[in-house]
Amino acid sequence: MQYRRFGRTELQMPVFSCGGMRYQYKWQDVPMWRVPRDNQTNVEACIRRSLEVGIHHIETARGYGSSEMQLGQILPKLPREKLIVQTKVAPEANSKDFRRNFEKSLSYLKLDYVDLLGLHGVNNAELLNQATRPGGCLEVARQLRAEGKVRFIGFSTHGPTHIIVQAIETDQFDYVNLHWYYIFQNNWQAIAAATRHDMGVFIISPSNKGGMLYQPPQRLVDLCAPLSPIVFNDLFCLSHPQVHTLSLGVAQPQDFDEHLKTLDLLDQADTILPPILARLEQAAIARLGEDWCKTWHVGLPSPDETPGQLNIPVILWLRNLAISYDMVDFAKMRYNLLGQADHWFPGARAEKINPEELRGCLVHSPHAEKIPDLLIETHQLLAGQTVQRLSQQ
Repeated sequence: MQYRRFGRTELQMPVFSCGGMRYQYKWQDVPMWRVPRDNQTNVEACIRRSLEVGIHHIETARGYGSSEMQLGQILPKLPREKLIVQTKVAPEANSKDFRRNFEKSLSYLKLDYVDLLGLHGVNNAELLNQATRPGGCLEVARQLRAEGKVRFIGFSTHGPTHIIVQAIETDQFDYVNLHWYYIFQNNWQAIAAATRHDMGVFIISPSNKGGMLYQPPQRLVDLCAPLSPIVFNDLFCLSHPQVHTLSLGVAQPQDFDEHLKTLDLLDQADTILPPILARLEQAAIARLGEDWCKTWHVGLPSPDETPGQLNIPVILWLRNLAISYDMVDFAKMRYNLLGQADHWFPGARAEKINPEELRGCLVHSPHAEKIPDLLIETHQLLAGQTVQRLSQQ
């Protein structure tokens, strides 16, 4: 395993983290006696495998249902000083509720403290205010740190880049969990801001939200060769020293194996990546056109600025992926989540399009005339049964 300094925390963070979102039994709290033995055995095997390969950062959240409780059957038996344990608790309007939820997390984990506490889902201005206002959740987190129950404080986010940067610029957080990978590089400005503030940078879900890379279409496999899409994406992310760790949301112990192939390639990234990156770029241009590839994102409105709350940037982004790389299954999964996930993935699908209504919000786009038709086309391509977030299932 390789390790990187996790910003001002000074923790030596493995470049891969063991995320606790996918091996748990339920997305709700349940008594331990209800957890099937084979499920708990699998969780223990995942943690053992993680530690065997040098991944001593174990990451979970209050919002991950039985994950904390199941980890609480394992972590107290391990050498505490050798672990980096992180949990996340969502901001609340009443900061007393935030503290109560954290205390529940700590009791489920059966630990005296966590190394990293993240404010979970700082996704919009309202949640950022709940976190940072006087008497808010961040103030409670600092109290928990003073009590020795927390070592470092960060936040996780699925929000727009400007909200992430705003949170970082408060200079009140030690680290950030955010989305950034090959198919979604919008948040580089936030990573640059985190670097200026010497914050740890943790990448959320690079293999799942980064394109369902464990089930890649053949076209993507061919374009990423000789690497697998998973290894390519890991190498792309870790070739940037500003990125410190990638979350591996494993469901079984062998899920680590493909990612570990990246380690021997890190010092060769400068020679391995350029031809693959060039192939991917040319493949997109061949199917979408160079002008579109370079300018499709210019002047697009946010959902709040769009009639019907359409998430035009995301809809067109998913269309690009489906057409460029045959990533139709991924695009369908994300597209049909629109309208179902609140602030975690805001905006609506393009079910009802009135081109005249859209004209006003598209005046700054060089592709304003054709975007309404592209939205209709994308809905026809990707629409299916609506999808819920995992935590809603």
